[in-house]
Amino acid sequence: MAAVLAGLTKSAVSQSLPVPAIPNSASSLPIPVPVIPAIPDTSSEIPSLADAWRTPQLLRTIEAHATSVDSLLFSPNGEVLISGGSYNDGKIKLWQVKTGRRIDTNRAQRTSVTAIALTPNGEILATCGEDSGVNLWNWKTGEYTHIFQEHTSNLLSLAITPDSQTLVTGGLDGIRLWDLRQQRPLYTLARFDNQTYALAMHPAGDIVASGHKFGSIKMWNIKTGQLLNRMPAHTRSVNALAFTPNGQMLVSASYDRTIKVWNLSTGKLAYTLSGHTGRVWGIGINPDGETLASASRDGVRLWNLKTGELLALLTAHEDWVHSVAFSPDGKLLASGGFDRKIRMWQVP
Repeated sequence: MAAVLAGLTKSAVSQSLPVPAIPNSASSLPIPVPVIPAIPDTSSEIPSLADAWRTPQLLRTIEAHATSVDSLLFSPNGEVLISGGSYNDGKIKLWQVKTGRRIDTNRAQRTSVTAIALTPNGEILATCGEDSGVNLWNWKTGEYTHIFQEHTSNLLSLAITPDSQTLVTGGLDGIRLWDLRQQRPLYTLARFDNQTYALAMHPAGDIVASGHKFGSIKMWNIKTGQLLNRMPAHTRSVNALAFTPNGQMLVSASYDRTIKVWNLSTGKLAYTLSGHTGRVWGIGINPDGETLASASRDGVRLWNLKTGELLALLTAHEDWVHSVAFSPDGKLLASGGFDRKIRMWQVP
């Protein structure tokens, strides 16, 4: 990984996370939806681009991987796009956003790269895959630093706390937490009876949402290990989750072809977004907090999160779309598909 990737965004570091005892199973108990208080809304610093995304323009097409583009992520400064391959192309590739030129290629996993995450302070890059390993790199130097091997099954999702200190991993054998400073395990949050397909970290940093095989969403306090609530959200597996920047809405996507928007200030479902013709493989929320991108077999759909309105349908990919990601300034959207290509979109 090239050492030229310096000068990334820094964030404050808070106190270390206490290690609680493994919580007892309470997944069968009816727990009310928690009303989560608002945090300072930083999305107002980025003007709303929802109307502009009605007519996005295709900026470029990148011949990216030998198989499907399973995961996408922009660097904190928006200058680099990271992509992860699928199946026997377990590589991560770094692309210069301005030109589309490939900067570097690294073998990240034995099989597919199911998820990529960067610490908010721009220091550690984490990847995971179906080989059950979690690999860590020093993002600035490109040095490979560590592997976590305690999981025993496919890993499908990653989440990192805003203070860059704690990594959460989710897979078919449950959910685990890791200390990124000491690069060691913290504790097991959920075991095999919580097959986890998706994770999302609340912007406040103490709550993680998890999406599960049979359609439920669970909220956990990661500082205590407490299960806060469990809601039967979808009829099939919850494949993707994302909080809005102000922490007031949670978006869930499922194999049941629907996307649901949850208002966490009231604890109620705000919208169900329908229209995709197949599984919703991935979602991304624009930093403006108002625009949602979703990926499925029929292409990329863009939605207004405040109204539930469909803004646009992007059908440039030649096969199913698997991954989407917005740039930090909200002006670019990257989409990756089974056609092995990345397409870069921009607002007019």
